[in-house]
Amino acid sequence: MMSPFDRCVRIPQADKARLRILFLAKHACSGGGLDSVDGNHAVYHHEMRRTLEAIGLDVRVANSYEALFERPDVDFVVTLLNRGGFQNSEMMAPLLLSWRDVPFLGASPIVRGVSDDKYLSKVLARAHGVPTMPAQLFRRGGLFAPPAFHADRLVVKPNASSASWGLAMVDGWTEARAHAEKLFDLGHDVLVEQWAPLLDVAVPVIGGSGSQPWILPPMMYVPADPHRARSHEEKRGLVEAGDDPLVLVDDAELRGRLEDMTRRLLPEFWPLDYGRFEYRYDPASGSLLFMEVNLSCNLWSKKTISRSAASIGIDHASLVETIVGHSLSRQGLLTEAPVREAA
Repeated sequence: MMSPFDRCVRIPQADKARLRILFLAKHACSGGGLDSVDGNHAVYHHEMRRTLEAIGLDVRVANSYEALFERPDVDFVVTLLNRGGFQNSEMMAPLLLSWRDVPFLGASPIVRGVSDDKYLSKVLARAHGVPTMPAQLFRRGGLFAPPAFHADRLVVKPNASSASWGLAMVDGWTEARAHAEKLFDLGHDVLVEQWAPLLDVAVPVIGGSGSQPWILPPMMYVPADPHRARSHEEKRGLVEAGDDPLVLVDDAELRGRLEDMTRRLLPEFWPLDYGRFEYRYDPASGSLLFMEVNLSCNLWSKKTISRSAASIGIDHASLVETIVGHSLSRQGLLTEAPVREAA
């Protein structure tokens, strides 16, 4: 049986010395403190830059899309500039880099766009026999009608939101419509879905050796109150909330179901370099429902993917090097085959 260390890769030293890497992130140039708006994302971006440098990569930094308006003088871009303050900005850096023919970490622009559209992701899931909670999409300026399903409790949120920004939990259609109108005024498409008990389960997927998907151990978010949604402020560390209460999924049957659903979805999104496939689990009924895919998601050492990797002995630096090494390899940028991590 292949050990986790066989799936890790190291970038050959010759390629580390040769390749010029641009690290593109909103807080790429920050000192590592909390930001008043983005909270711990500034800490995360600083850590990521330092990790790339510690790996031994030749790193340059930029913090805006303007750095891509002309072709950057680099060989590869690690972009975390996902939220640009406008609709569908997840696609902006990948589109600019594709235009300039510069390889980059993550996934293609169209795959990023599909994954960022939470409703379209649910449509894909249902096409592959993966159940989701009932949901209905309302495009800004489009047709508007009450949901075609009954639910005592509804979740209303931007269809491309991040970290629960703009989310509201309501008890009826009148409230849902009022919140949707507010989101329309702010320029967002709106997703209305049936609420399900809050046990979120994330299945991390990264690229490892052999250019194949590597499904890491699923992690479950176990809050003190499963009936209360996490706020944007909590997720970004803008209010004191402590570390995420994540635990490994140790139930073999549940883990098997999660991996089966994820494997069914992977052909729609592969190739990718890293992401989370997220589900909602109700232990009382055993119900398991797909929620969304988050590609190029948070790689901070305190978050899900890194903590999942740590559970099988993969430290944060090795995780980042494996993800970057996989991307470089699949895009033909390495002069040598990537080296497997020694056990």
